[in-house]
Amino acid sequence: MRTSDRVPIPLLMRMAAHPLRWALMTELATGDQRVRELVTAVGEPQNLVSYHLRLLRDAGLVTARRSSFDGRDTYYHLDLARCATAFGDAASALHPALAPARRAAPKKRSVLFLCTGNSARSPMAEALLRHRVDGVRAASAGSHPAPRLHPNAVRVLREDYGIDLAPRRPRSLETVAGRRFDHVITLCDKIREVPRDHGTATTTHWSLPDPSAAGDTDRATYPEFQRLARELDTRIAFLPL
Repeated sequence: MRTSDRVPIPLLMRMAAHPLRWALMTELATGDQRVRELVTAVGEPQNLVSYHLRLLRDAGLVTARRSSFDGRDTYYHLDLARCATAFGDAASALHPALAPARRAAPKKRSVLFLCTGNSARSPMAEALLRHRVDGVRAASAGSHPAPRLHPNAVRVLREDYGIDLAPRRPRSLETVAGRRFDHVITLCDKIREVPRDHGTATTTHWSLPDPSAAGDTDRATYPEFQRLARELDTRIAFLPL
């Protein structure tokens, strides 16, 4: 059989087969990162890292988003849902009987979500995690808590997920001081830069812009709150609990 007549190599195999691209994917699997952090992690020149990031973006496996804290920065994110689909496609291409392994039942873990105001991103993440995983110990807090939850955060979770956030109030970092968590996840670029000691917790960053900054009215920002909820739900589905 001529090489040209062979079955095409699945996209994920072509992307992940390169050692540097696999290293970048492995780093991004732990959380969103900037180019300079990836350069340090993989020990390769920035121009080479940027080139392979572009290939991963073109393949749809990695996305990029401008930092909401410093617009000169860009955070890269590994699309785990797309990767999971691509792994399944690659397995099926090799043999129809191959199927992705089922995830083991989650252990009882504790997770802390942090953002600035604790009025949208982190309480939504906390509620969605509780909704998805029975028995998980979830909490959230903000460095500068707002007076109340954003009404769109309450509305989206109530209408799209059947979750009632209304009784909750934003909480400060002091309310979780001294508590031990297995995972601490920062959801905004600003709070990521605030030095904190989380002990032995696994720390992860998800670079998510403030949905309330997407418009001047609650009606204008509502679609962004819906998009945020979908992204949070997808990311939470792949938390290594």
